[in-house]
Amino acid sequence: MKVVVSGATSMLGVALIENCIAKKQEVLALVRKGSKRIQRLKPSKYLRVVEMEKDGTIDIADPSYDVFYHFAWGNTTKDVRDLPLAQEENIRMSLEMVELAGKLGCKKFIGAGSQAEYGPVQGVIYEDTKTNPVTAYGMAKLAAGMLCKKQCERLGITCIWTRIFSVYGKNDNEGTMIKYAISKFENGETASFSSGVQPWNYLNEEDAGEMFYRFGEKNVEAGIYHVASEETKPLRAFIEELAMNYPKAKCSFAEVDVNHPPMGLEPDLGKTLAAIDYHPKILFSQGVKNL
Repeated sequence: MKVVVSGATSMLGVALIENCIAKKQEVLALVRKGSKRIQRLKPSKYLRVVEMEKDGTIDIADPSYDVFYHFAWGNTTKDVRDLPLAQEENIRMSLEMVELAGKLGCKKFIGAGSQAEYGPVQGVIYEDTKTNPVTAYGMAKLAAGMLCKKQCERLGITCIWTRIFSVYGKNDNEGTMIKYAISKFENGETASFSSGVQPWNYLNEEDAGEMFYRFGEKNVEAGIYHVASEETKPLRAFIEELAMNYPKAKCSFAEVDVNHPPMGLEPDLGKTLAAIDYHPKILFSQGVKNL
């Protein structure tokens, strides 16, 4: 299997690429010019790194790839995450990546959607749960998924749109809850949280890399699939497991708001497990020891 990866220096991109290299699969990694995270990509005879122009074009002439993974997505920080015009750029880029996948000979396009496409949900979330995104980020992901599916159908490409829940790992972005908690715990400061009673789900980046690899390797039907772990429990339980690794850790939880039922992340993984024949292996209590 020869794969192309946009957003190659992202947490998911790196996890997938490391997985592919370990399995001796050829990877074409697409990176933005001047990427500050290029050092995340370790040299390998199976890895080819190519800089991508702003319009999505690349300097490569051998259209002989099988699967295109699209992880690239800009404007994800809190200050621009809910700005419609900032997110609109990502929709166009996603469609450009579908076009590029066709030019490179790919027969399968795997996009990285988000649980934000569902909006607030109380209870278990299935792939056919009604979508009602409330942020520009979630709306853009939903639109990108629908339009990529349409464009893939025109080009005869199988479109797999994954909806990713919470992934963590050594290449996590700054500003996440885990990063915040670790910073406080290491300094002996009190980390403040919500009540933490809402159901939550955390998937280790290594398991995510294997799951994405299998979406490409196996004969998976076009459609929407969840990328998550089988470990769903109250958010507070995850925080307390993380705190156990730091002797000076101190936590403060807000009171439960009885007037507003908690909305959290409780994904059903049945469809995904059946499609890729893989169960995530790394428990949160194990995975956080290596952060």
